[in-house]
Amino acid sequence: MSEIQDNPAKRSLEETQVENSVSKKARVNVVDNGISEADVGITYFLSPEICGFKGQIKQRYTDFLVNEIDKQGNVVNLTDKGFNMPKKAKQSPEENKKNREEELAKRHSFTPESESRAQLVELLGEEDVSKIEEVYREAVSMETTKTFDDKTERTKIHHLLRAAFNNELESVTTDSNSFKIARSNNKSRVNKKELVERTKDANGVENWGYGPTKEFLHFTLHKENKDTMDAVNIIAKLLRFPTRVIRFAGTKDRRGVTCQRLSISKLSVDRLNALNRTLKGMTVGGFKYEDVSLNLGELQGNEFVIVIRDVQVNEDSSMTLEDILDKGCKSLTNNGFINYFGMQRFGTFSVSTHEIGKELLNENWENAVELILSEQTNVQPKSIEARKIWAETKDAKEALKKMPRQCLAENAVLHFLSSQALGEDGKYSANAYYTAIMKIPRNLRTMYVHAYQSYVWNAVASKRIELYGLKLVPGDLVVNDEEQIITEEKEEEFDEDLREADFVRAKAVTQEDIDQGKYTIDDMILPTPGFDVIYPTDEKLKELYVELMKKDGMNPFEMRRKVRDFSLAGTYRVVINKPKELEYNIIKYETDTQQLINSDLEILNNKRGKENGQKYMKDKLQRISKEKGGDKVAVILKFQLGISAYATMLLRELMKLETSRRGDMCDVTVQNSVNKEEPKIN
Repeated sequence: MSEIQDNPAKRSLEETQVENSVSKKARVNVVDNGISEADVGITYFLSPEICGFKGQIKQRYTDFLVNEIDKQGNVVNLTDKGFNMPKKAKQSPEENKKNREEELAKRHSFTPESESRAQLVELLGEEDVSKIEEVYREAVSMETTKTFDDKTERTKIHHLLRAAFNNELESVTTDSNSFKIARSNNKSRVNKKELVERTKDANGVENWGYGPTKEFLHFTLHKENKDTMDAVNIIAKLLRFPTRVIRFAGTKDRRGVTCQRLSISKLSVDRLNALNRTLKGMTVGGFKYEDVSLNLGELQGNEFVIVIRDVQVNEDSSMTLEDILDKGCKSLTNNGFINYFGMQRFGTFSVSTHEIGKELLNENWENAVELILSEQTNVQPKSIEARKIWAETKDAKEALKKMPRQCLAENAVLHFLSSQALGEDGKYSANAYYTAIMKIPRNLRTMYVHAYQSYVWNAVASKRIELYGLKLVPGDLVVNDEEQIITEEKEEEFDEDLREADFVRAKAVTQEDIDQGKYTIDDMILPTPGFDVIYPTDEKLKELYVELMKKDGMNPFEMRRKVRDFSLAGTYRVVINKPKELEYNIIKYETDTQQLINSDLEILNNKRGKENGQKYMKDKLQRISKEKGGDKVAVILKFQLGISAYATMLLRELMKLETSRRGDMCDVTVQNSVNKEEPKIN
């Protein structure tokens, strides 16, 4: 045990705090303000010997920039805002009159191609075909004398009419299976050849220069202060498309400025391009037709540019900010940080999402409902009255009236229970509680149980570092490259950070593997509890899973449940994460509202302004604004992380600060409901 205590890489957050005056670590000032890191298993630093510093992140959402890194390793940037649609030349009244006269003359002289007309005569008769020609010329309407009971025959007639009359006739089947035919008010249907011609650019390339239409249209989305699903819902609504046709590789934070690739099926590029006239806080561009769609997990990671404002080093520290950053960044580059599931995974209310997950896995439906609806210190303010009503009366109808609509899980539960009768004991039936839980949107109710898996993983990862430090030992798990598998694609919004190991199996390393240098600590993985994983063969770690979950009434080797959504397969997660291309800047500034970094959109707009001889700002031509001096100090970090990593966990290791609401770092953005966490960047 003394060896463990002497190894700085194995000291916990609590130990670091106690020894702060001796080892000069950053102090963690906490108040009773919700869940802490220790509550969810986050307890260790890899570099406690390097003191940290205080500072605020996400003070402004423009201080947090995230650019996706695609499968090919390219950082996704907004390089254009679509294209300018060619304007139709305005015609004079005389030209309009002349065009109308020419169109009228063309109609009156029009006759269908002989072959098409012959087919129509065969089906409808000469008299009706002559009437149809009159409909086309004079814009009147008619109904066929014949009826057609065969659906295939009716379909054939519809197609013939469109083909024979330039897509300018509308035909509708009546209740008696005859046809009503009229001329369309506008040329709504255009043949494919004509449509292609209309969309050619100056070089003769169709779709305004983007090339032949394919099944999927990929595009770049630049968004501000909106999470990915909110953005997708807005775009789908404006296009009048179902949200399922819009796909993306990973979800991005709400509180920040992010840039990522999306795909949409069966949409013309001009319709998507036109959205830029309507969208607020979002811009689309970078259009490209592809044969396949994007899918969750199809990315290498993300590039972050983060501003830490109001930076201060503890007065009793012997290290300067420059020294702290230099040593801290070297440690992160060489040793990395513990790849914890961040605090965002566990919600921002007083009750952690993993506590609700524990009740669901134990099939304690009533307890889960009570936790979701409970009175809490940190909670959506507008929901306080509803929670009080529930706590005092269990009157679901009255509580529902006061519960804000944003609280999705709470509303779903109360809406169902309001239709149920209370028993004499003042409770609902066990089945009522279960059904109420199942009324919660699936991605939210599964989020609870995944949060419990994350809690167990965090706790075991902390213990693993405490026991053995940064070296492999027999029984540690690594990816088994010899036994790769393919699994079905999942569609759960909150599963992206479990996705990286979906396609692999694990194996325990032997002493021989270690002696031969086959693997390093960077290869070590740990499983989240589930029925389709193996656990470390090291007895201490295996027993830790058992002890942790036994306290919660569970067994890690029995993770199947009657309810499919709560039957967990488990997956693997790398324990040590190392950032790439980590760099820092220390700058002085004057006011909290002073912008210190620029988004892709700002850089693009100002570069265009400069190129076009228009007004532009020199400070906004590059990512980091030019320093103008001031009394305040900020640190700007730029780095890249692979998928499933939480940027806040890197900041925690560097700053030595608690990342929960109880700590000195950023005030984690409060979401509208405990059931909708602020997703980690994926």
